[in-house]
This record gives sequence, structure tokens and C-alpha cells, in this order.
Amino acid sequence: MTYTGADLLALKDFYSNQLLNNTVPFWFPRSFDQEYGGFLLMRDADGSLIDDDKAVWIQGRATWLLATLYNTVEPRQEWLDGARLGYEFLNNYCFDSDGQMFFHVTRDGKPIRKRRYFFSETFYVIAAAAYAKASGDEEAARRAREVFGKCIVYATTPGLLTPKYTDTRPAKGIGVPMIMLNTAQQLRETIGDPRCDEWIGRWIGQIEKDFVKDDIRCVMEQVAPDGSIIDHIDGRTLNPGHAIEGAWFILHEAKRRNNDPHLIDLGCRMLDYMWERGWDKEHGGILYFRDVYNKPVQEYWQDMKFWWPHNEVIIATLLAYLMTGNEKYADWHRMVNGYAYAHFHDKEHGEWFGYLHRDGSIAQSAKGNLFKGPFHLPRQEWYCMQLLNEYAK
Repeated sequence: MTYTGADLLALKDFYSNQLLNNTVPFWFPRSFDQEYGGFLLMRDADGSLIDDDKAVWIQGRATWLLATLYNTVEPRQEWLDGARLGYEFLNNYCFDSDGQMFFHVTRDGKPIRKRRYFFSETFYVIAAAAYAKASGDEEAARRAREVFGKCIVYATTPGLLTPKYTDTRPAKGIGVPMIMLNTAQQLRETIGDPRCDEWIGRWIGQIEKDFVKDDIRCVMEQVAPDGSIIDHIDGRTLNPGHAIEGAWFILHEAKRRNNDPHLIDLGCRMLDYMWERGWDKEHGGILYFRDVYNKPVQEYWQDMKFWWPHNEVIIATLLAYLMTGNEKYADWHRMVNGYAYAHFHDKEHGEWFGYLHRDGSIAQSAKGNLFKGPFHLPRQEWYCMQLLNEYAK
């Protein structure tokens, strides 16, 4: 069933209210660390602190969020001041002497863990770029472009970073072209960089050529270097929510390129294939992992419901509907939006729980940890609000 104009206006108001009166106030200003900088984000359901360590990914993501709200919603001084706390903490404590970034640090910035890939750097790029736009800080803009250049080198130079596996069974994941695609999009839309358009095209091309399998209606999470399926447990494992996040990145690019029909088709195919594989027809919600050939999945949390895939599917289905008018996407959006806000949303304290059992019961109460913080949910509510500002009349 289609969405009426009144439906879209109601959705816009819903997302705006959730973002500004529920999600963001759960985190800020109480998470601002005025003593050491950055944010204290590992919080229980009621907002109480469960750990004062800091995940570098989420320090970057929270900085991006606050600067983006300042840039696009309202120039609140509190948001700009908060973004500065995050940006300065990242610069002061989160880079190692070799120029690579840490993954996990103490409250006062002492390093605990460094990971073999460069996602901390990509989140730094979007944070510094958004902060540069908000503050006018030319050094932040320079740093964003500099670290983006490093990310390109990391992404395109095999062996530069310590590989996850030996060369016995080489593999590559969709995560790198996906995160680089979105990082370039964010950089382009905040402060601009002449490299972005070319690299966006390359990364979309890599996703389409190597990971989208039209013959079996699937988007692979991992493939061999030549794009073939690796018929072993790791190679067969799919992450429907992650692939659908990639779908909306591509639909977003299609929209920017005057509704490019090829990119609309590609993004919608990815959404179609992974909705079919990911939606839980028995209990509702998005299953975390599936096997490409429907064999048992190794990870024991494979049938749990994590918060973030639902955020990405909410964006993708709404964007696909607004761009194509295809009623099935409105139906899917109603289904995933209804499920998510009924099961994940904490009506007492605000924000979302992160982890549900397959039947929708709450697995644990944390709102923030090393992987969950103010990013996927507020980005979803912000993006949908901005989209509906354009489409809802």
C-alpha cells in the first residue's frame, strides 16, 4: 500500500521528534567528558555509565553526528562545543606514532587496542570534515582530506596493513568499498574533495562486479579476489543488514546523480535480494547472519536481531520507495519501521536497546558499548527526516 502525502508528513514529524526529543537527549549533554575530552558513551538502559573506556570508532561517529546536526538542523552552540570535544580528543589521543589510529582507549586516552583495519580512520574523516564545515576550522578540513588520502592507500595497497587471513584462501570483504563509498560521500557533501567522484564510481563498480550475484539473488559479504564465492563457512556467511546499508549508499548516489537509472536498479536489486534473505517471516525483524546456500551458520548469534541493521533497512526501504514509487518498498518500510520501534525502542528512558533474541525479547540492556553508540539510530532518524523534508508535501 502506498504512502499518502499525509502519511509522509506524519513520518517526517515522527522521525524529527524521535531524533531531537528522544534519541539525542539520551546521549547529550551528559556524555560530554569535560575533564579529558571526547564522550562517555558506554551506558546502560537508564543512561548510567557502565564503563568509562572510549571506542575510537564511536568517538568519531558522535563527533560527526553533533557537527552534522549543527550543520543541517540548527546551529546550537551545545552541538558545536560537543563536536569540538570529540574532534580534539581524536587528535590528541587516538593516533599512534605510525599515523594509524587506535580502536579502544581509556577515558584519558591511553591506548588499549589497535585493529588491523582502518575504520577508525574513516570515521575520523567524516568527523573532521563535518566539524570543519561547522566551525570553519581550516586545519580540520586539511586533516580530513589528508586522512582520506591515507584511507585510499590502505584500501588499494594489498599487504600494507596486516591481513586477517593467510594467503592460503585469500578473500576480500564488501566492508572496504562500502565504507570508503560512504566516507567519500560525506567528505564531498561537507567540505568537498576533487577525488571523491572518481573513487565513488570505482567503489560502486567493485561492489557491483564482485559482490552482487544476480544469478542467485544475493549480495555476498566476502568473496575471493576474482569475485567468486568461497564455498566454506566464512565465505558463505551473509549479513543482510550490512548489504542493505550498501544498497542505500548506492541509492543515495543515484539521487545525487539526477536519479541515475542504473544506480537505482543496482541499489534496488541489492535491497530486494537481501530483504528476501534477511526478513524473519516467523517473528519479524532482520536476521543477523544467513548462509548463501541455507546451510547452518557458524556464529551463535546468527538469528538474533541487532539494532543497526534495522536502522539501515528503514533508510533503504524509505529511500527506494520515494525514488521509485514502488509500493512494495512502502510495505517493507512499514514492516521494518513498525517492528523496530515496537521492539528496540525504550519508551521509558529513550534510545534503543541494541540486542534482541529472535523472538524479539531483550537480550541485554546496554545502550552503549564498544560497538553501539550515537550513530546508526540518530543517523537513520536524521536522514529520513531530511529526506522527507524534500519529498513530503
